[in-house]
Amino acid sequence: MRARTAVAATGVLLLALCSSAARPSTGSASGRMSPEARSYLSEALSLVQRHALNAAKVDWPTVRGQAFAQAAAARTPADTYAAIRTAVAALGDRHSRFYPAGQAAGLTADPATVDAPTIARLPGGIAHLTLPPVNGSERTYAEYVARGRTAVSGTEACGWVVDLRRETGGGMWAPLAVAAPLLGDGPLGAFVTADGTRSTWSIRGGVPYLEDAPQAAPDTTGRTAAAPPIAVLTGPATGSAGEAVTIALIGHPDTRSFGAPTYGVPTGNEPHRLSDGAVLLLAGAAEADRTGRVHEGPIEPDEFVDPRKDDDPTLAAAVAWLSQRAACSKGRGLPGEP
Repeated sequence: MRARTAVAATGVLLLALCSSAARPSTGSASGRMSPEARSYLSEALSLVQRHALNAAKVDWPTVRGQAFAQAAAARTPADTYAAIRTAVAALGDRHSRFYPAGQAAGLTADPATVDAPTIARLPGGIAHLTLPPVNGSERTYAEYVARGRTAVSGTEACGWVVDLRRETGGGMWAPLAVAAPLLGDGPLGAFVTADGTRSTWSIRGGVPYLEDAPQAAPDTTGRTAAAPPIAVLTGPATGSAGEAVTIALIGHPDTRSFGAPTYGVPTGNEPHRLSDGAVLLLAGAAEADRTGRVHEGPIEPDEFVDPRKDDDPTLAAAVAWLSQRAACSKGRGLPGEP
């Protein structure tokens, strides 16, 4: 699956936008569906059937019949929205969403402030990189990447903690662009469609690529790729794009994950706009790691850590592991450390 917008193939988890819908009309005296509504509903159902990853698992004659029965008195496209939501729910992927025309613009709306990646310096020469979720326009993604790259380029460390516990979803390419110097060039994973077609993720010259298409601007920080040990932190809020980044780190040399299983929607979403401006955001591809394994459901960490304990036991376990790696056991510290 190829990215076509900032939202495409990123795996988006924006549940709050689904809370309201356009108010349906009161229908006509005849109670029959208008040609406009019938055409609109048919268009929406066809898009879902053609593009959804789980389409083959759905009994479409039954679902279509139920949808048209539910919208039997529809006069306008908005009157069919509930029926479309019912059909999307039948996919059972927990990731596809329908956004009415009045809400679709929110998918690419810029936040008031960009929640950019941060780095904390830990004892023993270890750096703690937190990658938060990112959603918005190209401007938001560019700022996220620029600030994250600057932070990474200015930090020397013997080992890195990559914290994805707050990465609830949005764009996957921006956090990958920030982490690229730690990953080095090479394949990371792939989208896999229902027919088995694979679209490869990779890093080239510090830039993430989908097949041959760059997904971020060139890295001008001058940071050269390193090969430090990496501890990955995950939890139940790590979802969608956060899971894509988790998958990109699976199989990376000298890397281990800690924490709790992820949310469980490791699929790539792509938007499909309807005639009135509403958007079907459909999970159209599964995600595979660099070894070729396709992931389904929550991604288990290498080392489970009960997050209910006091303080931050997940971070403590990651630091303890990194401290034992050859690069960090030599006593090498960050600049300014005693």
